[in-house]
Amino acid sequence: MSVTHQKIALPWFRLGLLCIWFLSLGLRVWGLNRFNTLVFDEIYFARFGNNYLNHTPFFDAHPPLGKYLIAVSIALGGFNPTGYRWMNALVGSLLPLLVAWLAYQLTQRRSYGLIAGFLAAMDGLLLVESRYALINVYLLGFGLLGQVLILAALKRRGIGRILGMGLAGIAFGCCIAVKWNGLGLLLGLYLTWMVAKLLPLGQLKQSLVDRPWLRIRQWHLLELGVLIPAIAALTYGLLWIPHLQQNPGSDLLSLQRQILDYHKGIAHQAHTYCSPWYSWPLMLRPVSYFYQRAIELSEPMPVIGPSLPQTATRWIYDVHAMGNPLLWWFSSLAMVLLVVLLVQRCYRIFRSPQANLALLQAEGVWIPLYLVCNYAANLLPWAGVSRCLFIYHYMPASLFSFLGLAWLLEGGLKSGKQGERIVSITLLCLVAIALVYWLPIFLGLPFPQSEFRRFFWFPSWI
Repeated sequence: MSVTHQKIALPWFRLGLLCIWFLSLGLRVWGLNRFNTLVFDEIYFARFGNNYLNHTPFFDAHPPLGKYLIAVSIALGGFNPTGYRWMNALVGSLLPLLVAWLAYQLTQRRSYGLIAGFLAAMDGLLLVESRYALINVYLLGFGLLGQVLILAALKRRGIGRILGMGLAGIAFGCCIAVKWNGLGLLLGLYLTWMVAKLLPLGQLKQSLVDRPWLRIRQWHLLELGVLIPAIAALTYGLLWIPHLQQNPGSDLLSLQRQILDYHKGIAHQAHTYCSPWYSWPLMLRPVSYFYQRAIELSEPMPVIGPSLPQTATRWIYDVHAMGNPLLWWFSSLAMVLLVVLLVQRCYRIFRSPQANLALLQAEGVWIPLYLVCNYAANLLPWAGVSRCLFIYHYMPASLFSFLGLAWLLEGGLKSGKQGERIVSITLLCLVAIALVYWLPIFLGLPFPQSEFRRFFWFPSWI
């Protein structure tokens, strides 16, 4: 009976993932060349990618891998809007699948994977970052892949386990070679492992050890302390070689110091759209990536010449780097609930370990633990950073808030209480409706000036 169920369920799981990917890809490639100009940090990253092709020396405030990938995009598509953006669109379309894969590795449940992937596909910031030659999507892609590979390797033995850990080390090395804050996606695993080791589990039966959410405890010290860091560091160093060959005046260590000094030198309020780290979960200060006013829709974008008078404006083109508001607010609330749930259950466990042994071995402790630790590892370190920060620095942490919301919604959908099922379905529908509602400012679609306030509910969003 179970075999028959698996044969029926698997195609639906794959079909669901395929639908999520088609939706994600379609939203990312539709009108990819809409603005024939460099948008936001494309003025750096697209040009830097082109510099690699032209062998032009330059200084970059981030490690080079993201620009290598943009260079590949330009080499295959030319230095034009579609040419330097298509690689981002492709990689960005895969992020919801990686989120779904991570959810599946954590629980071995397809329903959780599909809900998590769906929520990631509904996010506005992931969508915007995927449509321009920026580098955050590469950081997320390699970081998620590293986490998935480690979770998959933990259920293997022998050479398969070593190979999986090695590939994870390469993925994390690539993640950090995009931006240094990719370290948070590895730090989250270390934090989860340390907390897991503190819990008074004692000796577990083999049947319990094999539960997916308990495998993190089986991570060997040699693997996490030597193998993965060594391979990640080696990968990081090797990826600098092309950049060093093109810029022979600096060595690897001096470049790291220059990058660090550059970021230290950025003022706390160096940009109009700077925002403190604690404001990100509430999405208080998104970033405007593109803004233009036009009289007619037939005008090419961007409009060349002096700005139009406000009274002459009929249409607005705006691209805002902001999340899907309802998704972000629901996800932030979900993380608060998970923290409360985790603290409550850990208190019960430490107070009476033997009486709560079943709870200690249950998913209801370990999944919140994994998600809260990874969320904290990717958010809280920003509290110690004094330079100007932007809402896109929240992107790695936001993925774990989506996973947290998905876990709660899946529980509601599988609940025997009709009210919980209705709430879960309603929230999923509201998130999808919100994506459609704010889609014009995610895709840069024109809208009448009279509708401007429809999208920007708060003054801090403008």
